[in-house]
Amino acid sequence: MRKIALAYSGGLDTSVIVPWLKEHYDAKVVCVAADVGQGVDELRGVKEKALASGADECYVEDMRREFVEDFCYPTLRAGAIYNRKYLLGTSIARPIIAKRQVDVARATGCDALSHGCTGKGNDQVRFELTYMAFAPELPVIAPWREAAWKIRSREDALKYAAAHNVPVAASATKIYSRDRNLWHISHEGGVLEDPGQGPPKDLFLLTTDPADAPNTPEVVTIGFEQGTPVSVNGVALDPVALLTLLNEVAGRHGVGRADIVEDRLIGMKSRGVYETPGGTLLYQALSELEMLVLDRRTIAAKDAISPRYADLVYEGRWWTTEKKAYDAFVNVVQSRVTGTIGLSLFKGTSSIVSRQSDHALYDEAFVTFGEDDVYQQSDAAGFIRLFGLPQRVRALKDKRLIAEGKLEAPSESTLELA
Repeated sequence: MRKIALAYSGGLDTSVIVPWLKEHYDAKVVCVAADVGQGVDELRGVKEKALASGADECYVEDMRREFVEDFCYPTLRAGAIYNRKYLLGTSIARPIIAKRQVDVARATGCDALSHGCTGKGNDQVRFELTYMAFAPELPVIAPWREAAWKIRSREDALKYAAAHNVPVAASATKIYSRDRNLWHISHEGGVLEDPGQGPPKDLFLLTTDPADAPNTPEVVTIGFEQGTPVSVNGVALDPVALLTLLNEVAGRHGVGRADIVEDRLIGMKSRGVYETPGGTLLYQALSELEMLVLDRRTIAAKDAISPRYADLVYEGRWWTTEKKAYDAFVNVVQSRVTGTIGLSLFKGTSSIVSRQSDHALYDEAFVTFGEDDVYQQSDAAGFIRLFGLPQRVRALKDKRLIAEGKLEAPSESTLELA
């Protein structure tokens, strides 16, 4: 191998992988860092750090708009929620990062790909399924799975970094493992590894403790066009600005926390605490708008697809025919989901206060108890007779069989329960 493209975050693990790859493969290393909204502090000096760690080249790619528009929003529109609570913030970031890594690898003439994911996690699968989709011929180096990799702990990594003059950020010594982007931040490790312990108050970075949140509710109105968020409080915003604003508003009121014991793809349970402030508002608002616009059978069909879509995203199967098929279904479902939803935020909660859509199936003229030109109340008798026909036929059949002694009559206890 002459040149290896490494998915680079600037964190401790990927920083020590740079000299390790050069040492064990005698190859040039091209670092690829993707800005998906993890914040200025995390990305500051990342190129300089990569080069100081021994990288031959480093590319920092601004992927924020594409991340929100093409990854966050499709997952939102599908209603995908994993393990009942997880809004998939880390899961949706990996395919876009891995895809850009492949693009840079091809542009710079790399003949191998590498990542810093551990053999216990989900991310190794998400990265490598993307590699398979776009660079199936390139070999993949996953140091954590190789016998030559002797680093087994954070302490080992720090010692290796010191021995190879790798600059280490102060955050590298912190106890929690975090992953941040525009959609969320995740927290793992430390006291969180004990599911019997609640998260410390100082763990959270995006959301205010609900007890300390403002004592006055705040109403925020979110506008959608065909299921895609387009405005906040009547002001049209691009995807990055919209999500950034909702993160600030929801975070200020302590909305968007989730403490989850989830099922990792590889089979074990893990505990994580997630903050998804803006995303939480968007999921709630879109769900409310769908209830206003869609009929019950369409809603039921979408609800059947949503968990399958969530599994697909969680497992890294983003670039598949299955996902394309689900997206086509979702696009049809969302074609009339246009309107605005008002939410009131207060002390960690958000509640619905207003709904509006020109496509609403709800119409006051139809649901009124008065007469109207569409619904004749006398029609209900025939509907009920046909709707209950199977039950009526069964009851008449059973009554005849009981009379003929071919079926035992229900006991009194059964009748009492009924």
